Amino acid sequence: MLKYYTRACNFYYGKTSLEMVKKKLAFPLHGNREVSFDTIEILSRKKTRKINIKKINSLSNSLKKKIKKDLINIRKKKVFCKIDLREPLLVGILNLTPDSFSDGGKYNNTKSALNRINLLLRAGCKIIDIGGESTRPGSKGIDKNIEWKRIKNLIKRIKNYKFLLSLDSRKTFVMRKAIKYKLNIVNDVSGFSYDNQTIKFLKDTNLPLVINHSKGDPETMQKKPSYKNVLLEIYDFFVKKILLLRNSGIKHNNIILDPGIGFGKNLKHNITIMNKISIFHSLGFPVMLGSSRKRFIKYISSKNDSKNRLGGTLASSIHAVMNGVQMIRVHDFNEITQGLKVFKFINK
Repeated sequence: MLKYYTRACNFYYGKTSLEMVKKKLAFPLHGNREVSFDTIEILSRKKTRKINIKKINSLSNSLKKKIKKDLINIRKKKVFCKIDLREPLLVGILNLTPDSFSDGGKYNNTKSALNRINLLLRAGCKIIDIGGESTRPGSKGIDKNIEWKRIKNLIKRIKNYKFLLSLDSRKTFVMRKAIKYKLNIVNDVSGFSYDNQTIKFLKDTNLPLVINHSKGDPETMQKKPSYKNVLLEIYDFFVKKILLLRNSGIKHNNIILDPGIGFGKNLKHNITIMNKISIFHSLGFPVMLGSSRKRFIKYISSKNDSKNRLGGTLASSIHAVMNGVQMIRVHDFNEITQGLKVFKFINK
């Protein structure tokens, strides 16, 4: 039996969106009337087609039932970590590593890391993603004790800081150490396939989490990654992981999805995901994108230095927000914040 997927598209913003929703010409996205859509794309592994929302009732009964179920997920308000996500939220990145692809070595002492945190907080950052192990393409895994040693002094110092700490780690050992001081979100780039104790830890602690898609481990993931249909394979991966987590006792509102730009994907794969990222809204969970300073920008712009990819990061972040992505993981917090504010002001 052919499997169908639903993607919201042709979005409206601000005043135009409010008018379209009022006239019942568009559906609000995520319960936010200031972002809406009037078209859906129906995808399968054989073909795709786009139709206006007014024509949904002309579909076959079985397809119409599937589409309407997906639309409930697309339209409903999304909540993660008790945060209302009707407005996009930026997550600040802080790598305490000597070898991360963009800022390795820049913040791997407690003083510089604290300075970075204070700067992010003054800029209005509510979530900071902290990691002690590089998962850049080609990187080798490190011992759990080394990873904890890199971040423990900082974690202890920020125990009473007023922000949500997202821990970028694949290891339950590190999570258990961190939660004694400060831990609010677990961001495991392996999609909870690296450590078989992690899901139980998440259930026992009721911690929110990010489901990341990654094909292979960091050391080998960029060696000729291949998919028959990258978009639908990632979608099906999320379906299986969500089912596993929900059946393990993880709460719905504790889950956010990240399709994993650059994690086992080539340029074509990454662009396909970003171009059609709104397909993941039909799963009924918030979506996060981590495109900041990623290698696809280099391939498009021919700029090799990862520190000089601000323009590409801003472009991909605005595109994501235009397609309803709720959380964006960024290195350049101030600059991306400014860009999104200008975008929203223009589209009032």
